[in-house]
Amino acid sequence: MSQMRVRFAPSPTGYLHIGGARTALFNYLLARKEQGVFVLRIEDTDVARSSQESVDAILDAMKWLGFSCDEGPYYQSERFPIYQRKVEQLLQEGKAYRCYCTAEELDAKREKALAEGRKPKYDGTCRNRNDRPDLPSVVRFLLPDPQGETTFVDRIKGPITFRHEELDDLIIARSDGTPTYNFVVVIDDAEMGISLVIRGDDHINNTPRQIILYQALGYAVPEFAHVPMILGADKKRLSKRHGATSVMAYQEQGFLPEAMVNYLVRLGWSHGDEEIFSLEDLVEKFSLENVGRSAGVFNPEKLLWLNSHYIKTGDPQRLAELLRPFLLQKGLDLSSGPDLVAVVKSLQERAATLVEMAEGAAFYFVQKVVYDEKARAKFLKLEQQNLFGILLEELEQCPEFDEPALEQSFAKILEKTGLKFGKVAQPLRVALTGGTASPSIYEVLQVLGKKTVLDRIKQSLTILS
Repeated sequence: MSQMRVRFAPSPTGYLHIGGARTALFNYLLARKEQGVFVLRIEDTDVARSSQESVDAILDAMKWLGFSCDEGPYYQSERFPIYQRKVEQLLQEGKAYRCYCTAEELDAKREKALAEGRKPKYDGTCRNRNDRPDLPSVVRFLLPDPQGETTFVDRIKGPITFRHEELDDLIIARSDGTPTYNFVVVIDDAEMGISLVIRGDDHINNTPRQIILYQALGYAVPEFAHVPMILGADKKRLSKRHGATSVMAYQEQGFLPEAMVNYLVRLGWSHGDEEIFSLEDLVEKFSLENVGRSAGVFNPEKLLWLNSHYIKTGDPQRLAELLRPFLLQKGLDLSSGPDLVAVVKSLQERAATLVEMAEGAAFYFVQKVVYDEKARAKFLKLEQQNLFGILLEELEQCPEFDEPALEQSFAKILEKTGLKFGKVAQPLRVALTGGTASPSIYEVLQVLGKKTVLDRIKQSLTILS
């Protein structure tokens, strides 16, 4: 058996969206599982809409997700001579012809066909023309066997048949000489040896046209697998109204790549009742047989749940490095603050995203505590002056800021004040963090360290006095 070769072929006319990322993932997983080759091809024949910025955005997103290609990226814009040779080949073999019909004439033909209840397809006016007028022309592929049909067995959807009467003579080169999508994709997939084409099922209608082109050009026809669309909660095609559709927008919102990969694969694929998959698990378990035929529904809450799981179970050292840019974006000075890994450990159970974690971590790095007004009014009142004096005295004498030593200090504080733990911990939390929600008070004390804790208590005493 020859080696499996699959490809991901995005158009660089914008960011890498959720649907494209899932297609890339399915191709990547199958290539790794079958020890095949994963090819990346940039389909940039639309010169007006393609941009290097979009190419970079796609490559950055794939790098972030961890999808390394074995070959490429290849660029269609660098392969025009190949396409032009193939156009000439079909013209010389009588399998294509020049069409001189103007846009106005074609519109009139379509309107007439619709008025007569016919399918608005090209009527073949120029098929048998032998003259070569000095006029702009496109090149059309001559559809063979107009009364026949084309059948292929889709690896996901099963046998699919198209009658040729539904098709027409496809334009393969525009009047400016640039080739069209359905033509170049066939040449590229054939010349790159792609054996299985995995793509979205919005391409199903293109498949019979492409199969006929493979045959006309003398190429072997690959297998096809069309994955179902991704819909929003309203069962309509996923769009910006359902939330971010750009993969890197989720990176900017503090999602982890492993959460995104885990979520993407479950949009249309399942493995029993399992929900949590590492990339290594997926390479082992993924198969097209378990890809469903119905559309996947994008659920932002499920993605958030997965991200929360991966933050809770993540390596604190790695999370600290991922968190760093989010803290810097907030203008925080990390050079004089506490150990970032310790900060992460104190917040892992509480944060669903890195943005949330950065917000929760901000108080650790401020030079002067900024108090929430309601918290300040409730917990930093004049009658707390005695409590903060005792806190300062006992914590100054605390030999080590570890949990056993802090527990002993708090036992003395509770004894001296006659207060319950919560009545001491909450005012102290406000003094140290500026708000009423934070990790446990012992964690906050240990992460901040003795000097910062005492400085912040003194700041509160200044306010109280």
